[in-house]
Order: sequence, then structure tokens, then C-alpha cells
Amino acid sequence: MKYSNVIVSGLCMSMVSLATAAPTEVPSDEPVTLRIISSMATRQFLTEVIAQFAQQSKYQVELESVGGVDAAKRVEAGEAFDVVILSANAIDKLIDSGKILPNSRIDLVKSGVAIAVKEGAQIMDVSSEETVKQAVLAANTIAYSTGPSGVYLTEVFERWGIAEQIKDRIVKVPPGVPVGSLVAKGEVELGFQQLSELLHLKGIIILGPLPTDIQIMTHFSAGVPLKTNQQEAIKVLLDFLASPAATEAKIKNGMEPI
Repeated sequence: MKYSNVIVSGLCMSMVSLATAAPTEVPSDEPVTLRIISSMATRQFLTEVIAQFAQQSKYQVELESVGGVDAAKRVEAGEAFDVVILSANAIDKLIDSGKILPNSRIDLVKSGVAIAVKEGAQIMDVSSEETVKQAVLAANTIAYSTGPSGVYLTEVFERWGIAEQIKDRIVKVPPGVPVGSLVAKGEVELGFQQLSELLHLKGIIILGPLPTDIQIMTHFSAGVPLKTNQQEAIKVLLDFLASPAATEAKIKNGMEPI
């Protein structure tokens, strides 16, 4: 499983517990570290924004980015985190299961799906629904993520009536493995993935986003786990992630602010 860790240094004077738990005092010289888990789609922008946050914060932040499916499973299993950043649907499911605090969801960004081929491969037109369909039919191997966008693409292929025809060409991508990395290695001819995950990969060419009429925009949101006791620090961080100060990093990394 691939993941990314970002450590941001700082000091914290106190930690504040949830209203449902007794306040806990900590020594003034003991730093507070916020542990965040996110999907790979938000890794680049979060890495950059956390670096900005470090310049003006008194808190430490540790970011781990993994496949969204695996991240949700770890939260469901009770692993301790202070902030969870996943698709809005995943956050809602964690709220429903009692792992994330009700009303704690904060929408941060949205991102669309793009299409990529290996560098040096034939450039195909993907400007319309029909040309995307033809590109899929022409590809010997196809891959897409295991997240919401992958589920959606499966439905699109079924609607086009080609799901059965291409089923043996679909390459199953392990959770946390970027589709683009398989494209770059030549293991997949045509890859579909969040634009934010394709932008910084070497060895691929991004043909373009899915056309508007078949594009799927995934909203990514933050949620606060039920058992965290770092509410004060969490509020400072989430306010920064949702602020205009984070807008440039979001756009630069293929996402749109919400």
C-alpha cells in the first residue's frame, strides 16, 4: 500500500476534549499532533496546504494518504485519527455508522475524472461521449479507480452496452495504487482517474477530462472522529483548509474549491 506522510512542527499549550469526555490537561511544553488520514486523490493538495499551515501554526500535523476504500475500513475498524478526509459519501457513511461526529462534515474540494495514456502512445480524441466510447472500445487494457468514480464508470459502460464486451480488458487496480502508475509502466493502455492524481505523474499524457455530459465530480470532505480529544487544534486546521488561503493549492493540484 502506498502512502504519504507529512510532518508539520509546532507547539500547543493545551488539548481540549469532546463535550462528552472530561477535559484533559497536558504540559505546556508538550506538542499536540493531529493525525489525519485521507484518500490519495487529496494527497497533493493536502501536502501543500499543510506546509502552509506549518508556517503559522503551533500544532503538529501527520498526514497519511492511502486508497479511499482502505482509509474508510481503517476508520470503521476503530483506528485513531483526529481528522478523516474522504469523499463526501464516505464521510456520510462513517457518520451513519457512528465513527464520525454528526454535523462535523466540512466540504473542501471537488474533482473530476481525467483520461490518460502512456507517454508516446497515440493521442486520441476524448472531447465527446462518443469519442470516449470509441477510445474505450479500441483499448486493449483499461483501468479505473476503486472509488466512487470507478463505480460510476462501470455504470457508464453498462449504459453504453459495452460492459460485457470489455470486461476481460479491465485491469483491477489494488486500493492505493494510482491508475496512472500502471499507465506509465505500460500495464494499462487507457486509464481513468481523478485529475488530481494524474497531474504529477511522469510517463503519462493526460488526454483531457471526461466530457461534461459524462463527467462525475467527486466532493471531498473532512470529518471529525467521535473519539478525538483535539477539538481546539482540529478547528484551527479545518478553518485553514476551508479558507481562501488554501485556494491556490487546491486549483494547482487539479481540484476546485467548494
